[in-house]
Amino acid sequence: GQAERRSHGGDRLTRVTHAAGKSYPDLVRMRTGAAEGAPDAVVFPSNRSEVKALLDLCATDGIAVVPFGGGTSVVGGVEPLRNGFDSVVSLDLGRIATLEHVDRRSLTATLGAGMRGPAVEAALSGHGLTLGHFPQSFEYATVGGWVATRSAGQASTGYGAIEKLVSGLRCVAPAGEVDLEAIPATAAGPGLRQLLVGSEGLLGVITDATLRVRPAPEVQRFEGWMLRDFEQGAEAFRALEQGHVIPDLARLSDRNETRLSMTLSDDGSLKRRAAGAYIGARGFGEGCIAILGFEGERSDAERRRGQAARVMRRAGGLALGASPGRAWLRGRYDGPYLRDALLDHGVMAETLETAATWSNLMSLYAAVGEAISEALAARGTPGLVMCHVSHLYPDGASLYYTFLAAQQQGEEIEQWQAVKAAACDAIVANHGTITHHHAIGRDHAAWMPREIGDTGVAMLRALKQRVDPAGILNPGKVLP
Repeated sequence: GQAERRSHGGDRLTRVTHAAGKSYPDLVRMRTGAAEGAPDAVVFPSNRSEVKALLDLCATDGIAVVPFGGGTSVVGGVEPLRNGFDSVVSLDLGRIATLEHVDRRSLTATLGAGMRGPAVEAALSGHGLTLGHFPQSFEYATVGGWVATRSAGQASTGYGAIEKLVSGLRCVAPAGEVDLEAIPATAAGPGLRQLLVGSEGLLGVITDATLRVRPAPEVQRFEGWMLRDFEQGAEAFRALEQGHVIPDLARLSDRNETRLSMTLSDDGSLKRRAAGAYIGARGFGEGCIAILGFEGERSDAERRRGQAARVMRRAGGLALGASPGRAWLRGRYDGPYLRDALLDHGVMAETLETAATWSNLMSLYAAVGEAISEALAARGTPGLVMCHVSHLYPDGASLYYTFLAAQQQGEEIEQWQAVKAAACDAIVANHGTITHHHAIGRDHAAWMPREIGDTGVAMLRALKQRVDPAGILNPGKVLP
């Protein structure tokens, strides 16, 4: 009846809440009430067979299907684009959301694609385990979304990004189903697991994944350090990573981000003033703050923490103690909420990210920051550009930019497009990746040929044609 249809996505509110993700253009459009692009319906399958039946029907009738997890994409990944189809449905995986199996001996857990971050950790904690995957979207993002977008948690330096955690998965495509059993490693041809990780709903709908988990940490130790400049901090992080002294979390803010974070944390207390005086007296007044985090068994965490402290001191770092680490933990999920508050005051707040080798990191950092600044100034809206390193690898690291500027009233989307294009052009021209963990979605699709080449794009097109002959899955995303 009518009530049942409403509960399964036929009502107006459900369609509107599936009309966009959380990118800057999404937020601007939704604030104007421009939800004309909302899906024609939202469907909530509860198992694989229902997903398969839906895809069969949509392929036959020519209806586009957009898989939807937590709706937290910041690159247009869940926009219900029709792209030549008369209709589009949003396939919400929220009912496929259970902890299906735990293998305590192998340290793996099979999780439904629709499980959100807090539910994952709550379910695993009952078994004394953790996934340790905490992206900034943790409160709403889902297992399927993490896998489909190649997500990186804030502690992925230690725990590994999601592609390192996938042991097995199951995926439903219009042409059939893929069931990749959980195994530690395989040489059986090209890696299909990694082909589906990061596929963004283009090749099929991920219904569940078996992920590598860890025992819940006995202790957490998060602490702050000051470095004299961003390059010195990056060199300290390289020494940590390449010296195999690996923190679970490693985050280095540049001067602009450090200045803003310290201003926002200044409560006027005597303790805060004393800390500022101490930093200034030691010659780090214009320095860059780093946060290091260590989790696990007490002895292991303390051992790694002590080793890291020696590396940081040799690199010229100044220890700040646990207070900055505790402050960072308290606010680790605040960023997305602050965007809304800034938009209320006519301020554009946007982020983008990339990664490069250690040899190229500083030149990429400068080039992208300069491109963003120049593009903002050209629109008559000079802004504040900030950056941090948050994920380390033996051969390089990530760069995560945040920029703030006055909105160009009446041309908010055009302003964003100009800055986004300038930054992306600078990234690919300076040998960075077009995305480290935000995924491709709609916003980065134009730069895919410069990332993987025309032949690489052709390979993906051929694969999509084989598994999705009608082209119904998430059209308008990933491929230019």
